[in-house]
Amino acid sequence: MAEIVFGFGTSHGPLLATPPDQWDLRANVDRKNQELAFRDGTFNFEKLYELRKGEHFEQQNAIPVRIERDARCQKQLDVIGEKIAKVNPDAILIVGDDHHEWFLNDIQPTFSIFHGKQVFNRALTREEEEEKTSRGNGYAMKIYYPQKDETYPCPTSLASHIVHNVVQQDFDVTAIGEQPSDNGQLRQLGHSYGFIYRRVLKSRPVPLIPVMVNTYYPPNQPTPKRCFEFGRAIGRAIQSWKGNERIAVAASGGVSHFVVDEDMDRRLLDAMLKGDHKTLMAEPDIHFRSGTSETKNWLVTAGILAETKLKMDLLDYVPCYRSEAGTGSGMAFAAWQ
Repeated sequence: MAEIVFGFGTSHGPLLATPPDQWDLRANVDRKNQELAFRDGTFNFEKLYELRKGEHFEQQNAIPVRIERDARCQKQLDVIGEKIAKVNPDAILIVGDDHHEWFLNDIQPTFSIFHGKQVFNRALTREEEEEKTSRGNGYAMKIYYPQKDETYPCPTSLASHIVHNVVQQDFDVTAIGEQPSDNGQLRQLGHSYGFIYRRVLKSRPVPLIPVMVNTYYPPNQPTPKRCFEFGRAIGRAIQSWKGNERIAVAASGGVSHFVVDEDMDRRLLDAMLKGDHKTLMAEPDIHFRSGTSETKNWLVTAGILAETKLKMDLLDYVPCYRSEAGTGSGMAFAAWQ
């Protein structure tokens, strides 16, 4: 029987690759955003500031504070990398989301699992680099995409078993057998996966099973309850495999962003610590919008690990503010061991 031997969760936002004194590059994007999602509302930057100015985020946005919080984040990314190296799993299953990287407007599955032979993390073309830099994502390229193509093998038989088994548990998951391409050029591996391989694993080619959850794009995002139950189905599927592989499981992305909501982040992380699955599944779906939607990847992972005896350790929660309106990223780092 395959065994889940380790779990972890990590945020993967571009601030993690951006020098603290350059976080304003992303704040300038926030100032132009007319649809900043926060709890039950949607605001432009000015209205969000009026709503939250009493919380005095300018104090948490000071450069010395940014430097301290960035250091905490980098420390925990290194800690997770060290833990994975010590566990040395046979494969890593990463729960992430796709930002029009493999899937475009023509099709967007709610849940999908890759079961092909290998995954390529393709180096960006010069045109892609220029386009991402113009959108303020230049620093992020360093932690998502390699300078040269990298190949990550996939444990095909195990991944195919997981697909089949979760279908038997009434989840109509999309099976991906090949990395999508356009005119012979492979589409870029999603940043949910590239971040973990480039920043956390330091490009070590550990076999990869990508699980994709459509957290971001209407109209078919899964509910929190469905995410958690999907995770439990994956956990059962892994443990029903007759092989003896040792598997690590990861949640990539989240928590709250582009508007930081410390109350929500702490509520959900505390529920995971306590094994309070009812609280996780009862969080209103409207709270999972914009980048905050990636927190659903944590719900899937929490569901997987609920099928094990592993216990969660919250390594750190670091609210990283980049503007006076409270925009930025809640950064969370956890290990199940």
